[in-house]
Amino acid sequence: MAIHADDAAALIAGEGHAVGRAKWLLLGSLTAVFFVLLALYCGVLSVLLPNQIAALDPAHKARDLAIVFAVTSVFSTLATPIAGALSDGTRTRWGRRTPWIVLGSLAGAACLFAVSQVEDLWLITTLWVGAAIALNAMQAAITTVVADRFRVEERGTASGFVGAGMTAGGTVGIVLAGSIAAHLTLAYALFAGGIALVCIAFVILNPEPPVHAPVVRRRFSLRGFLSSFWISPRDHPDFAWAFLGRFTIYMGYQGIVTYLLYILQDHIHLSTADANRTIATLSSITFVALVISAFGSGLISDRIGRRKPLVFLSSLTMGVALVVPLLLPTMEGMYGYAVLIGLGYGAFMSVDMALMTQVLPKRTGKHAAEATGKDLGILTTAVNIPQILSPVMAAWLLGISGNDYRVLFVAAIAFVFAGSLFVLPIRSVR
Repeated sequence: MAIHADDAAALIAGEGHAVGRAKWLLLGSLTAVFFVLLALYCGVLSVLLPNQIAALDPAHKARDLAIVFAVTSVFSTLATPIAGALSDGTRTRWGRRTPWIVLGSLAGAACLFAVSQVEDLWLITTLWVGAAIALNAMQAAITTVVADRFRVEERGTASGFVGAGMTAGGTVGIVLAGSIAAHLTLAYALFAGGIALVCIAFVILNPEPPVHAPVVRRRFSLRGFLSSFWISPRDHPDFAWAFLGRFTIYMGYQGIVTYLLYILQDHIHLSTADANRTIATLSSITFVALVISAFGSGLISDRIGRRKPLVFLSSLTMGVALVVPLLLPTMEGMYGYAVLIGLGYGAFMSVDMALMTQVLPKRTGKHAAEATGKDLGILTTAVNIPQILSPVMAAWLLGISGNDYRVLFVAAIAFVFAGSLFVLPIRSVR
């Protein structure tokens, strides 16, 4: 499917915003990429890696999983803003973001498939680090497309489509991984091939306007480059509140999702086989709630012109979802969690991305377009840093509590409820 000539001209005109058929093709393509990307992340992180690591050393599975996630997330956190900044300064006839999307997806796919071929903890960690760096570089570039190519008043809808793709993809990824967890090579190959194919299709269907403006060559300074990533909370308080809110909500959310397989085994007391099947069942229940919530919240957000109330309410819903299995440690409690986390997380994901694009530091002139990827990359670290800290925190809490998962739920609830409050002081977004 090609972009009509008139739509292509409109895309390149003005600020490069997509219009007409080009806009809807871009929306659908973005949704597909984030669907596959989140299917990959959730399937690998929630099912494949926990199964692979538990098979190596069942007695120390929680500790080993925390090590893999913590080491990987350190590199992911660094890769995202750096790749975003580098893509801002990229000048090619294919645009700024396209080279990063293509190369990142191909390198990530290769490293991911290689994970399935090794049986040593440190080799698994090394290859997953490589996959995470490449995929985060790709994600930093493609996330910036929302700010690059959609008008502000359309970003809630765009965020809703992307959020629906992400939440649905995460659910489908867990279902798929849970159903074929016994066949690791096949499982990893499906996710690796999927992300490579969908990213190549994205850049073919949505050619980015070429960037012809020359880069002003300055003497490189490592100190200056690193200092450019500091955004003063005093000068940009809304950016800081958005970062803090996103960080705390993901601290709570990741702490439970990362250990969901082990929660089903040790908190609900299911066998490994039953736990893998149950993850698929819970994810199927969550799927419906996620899709309805994500699409509906994005459209409502654009219609009423408000982001903050929906982010606040969705965060509260996520907190309530975590309360249910704490008070009711049964399969009924997990079903309640699946429904509520789908409603809350789907709404949060769909509106949060739109809010993030509106709290970026205000820049003028030529520097405005040259910092978007870096600034959004910094906000993405509010998701990546919890991937470092939450597994370590969870392993520590489980260690000192004698493997009592109630302590883990209490900590997650505290983080999520706190995060819902941090959106309230934001002033530049309604």
